[in-house]
Amino acid sequence: MAGVAALVALPLQAATEAEASTLQHQLIELKDRYESQQKALMVLEQRLRQIEAQPPAPQRPATRPLSKQPNETVAQQGSGYGTSLQDDNTPARSVENLYDEASGFFGGGAFSVETGLSYSHYDTRQLFLNGFLALDSIFLGNLGVDQINSDYFTLDLTSRYNWHQRWQFDVNAPIVYRQSTYESAGAAGGASNQISDETVKGDPRLGDVNFGVSYKFMDESESQPDAVVSFRVKAPTGDEPYGIKLEPVPGNNNLNVPEDLPTGNGVWSVTPGLSLVKTVDPAVLFGNISYTYNLEESVDDLSPTQGVKQPGKVKLGNWFQYGMGLAFALNERMSLSMSYSQLIAQKSKVKSDGLEWETVSGSDANAAYFNIGSTFAVNQNLTVVPNLSIGLTPDSPDFTFSVKFPYYF
Repeated sequence: MAGVAALVALPLQAATEAEASTLQHQLIELKDRYESQQKALMVLEQRLRQIEAQPPAPQRPATRPLSKQPNETVAQQGSGYGTSLQDDNTPARSVENLYDEASGFFGGGAFSVETGLSYSHYDTRQLFLNGFLALDSIFLGNLGVDQINSDYFTLDLTSRYNWHQRWQFDVNAPIVYRQSTYESAGAAGGASNQISDETVKGDPRLGDVNFGVSYKFMDESESQPDAVVSFRVKAPTGDEPYGIKLEPVPGNNNLNVPEDLPTGNGVWSVTPGLSLVKTVDPAVLFGNISYTYNLEESVDDLSPTQGVKQPGKVKLGNWFQYGMGLAFALNERMSLSMSYSQLIAQKSKVKSDGLEWETVSGSDANAAYFNIGSTFAVNQNLTVVPNLSIGLTPDSPDFTFSVKFPYYF
């Protein structure tokens, strides 16, 4: 009897071991897939935050028309542009507006406030493969696409003070609202033809406050442009993107979404820059260049895994940005501008406590934009400045529309 029992137990034991081996293999596959998705989401979120957190181009408030005494010439005013637009040599209002929009200095007042509204849409797709190639041409396994649609609304509140037409000081405080929709194949037990989605929203919150100082060190003449050097500091006052936990979406073991959306990038940064402006009546040519250095920052948590807290350090990749454009007057009150800008960001690094620095793959970016905007003088104090920015590369937002309302005293 004992021999019979042993013979019966042997296949049962073999079946149990085979089943355990299969389950263990499936668990390893699910864990690898989950970790891959965590990394993919972190990279996409990192890239999006880099692009969204890029320092805005120097804000260009409108200007009050320069007052002129009856016997005072344009040359005596020091305007040096637009002298052929009118018979009395008075520059057109729109030319003054676009000149100051490009240079960043306003001639008629010392203090201005500006309210700006902007909307950005970001759409990215990522192909993932879970399988292998047979005969170097036939793919066997699961195939799917992850997609992230992100909408970004910003209310910018900016104030500026102009001192002696040489120095300008400004402070900007953004209020940010974000909404992102995550889509992934793999619903209904991993079927690649079943797609589910989940939308994550964040309440309107303060973003990263930034401060700036500019100095006009060269005045425009027939042979040289106006030149303005600037220096900006951004503080990590917004909600940082580190340590935000991923939550599984019921019914799709391929999809995990963040429990919250950040409004800042969590590090201090400094940005030196240079702007050049030259008038070619009735147009204005302008260009700018800047470099953003992100400081290394310690964070309480780097892990996106529920129930895990991993302190460490973050070093966001620095980025280089430049732009150039043309603006010209349409009439006395309205002007039109077109420009091209590009941001090139280096890869970011993270370091968990007790481990070495690790480069975040895919965190570099090359974002290029084509911008078209206008300036409309409502009255002597208020100007409306709409602008449409169209993304030219996969790393840039699909489009951004903004409208600013600078008011000066």
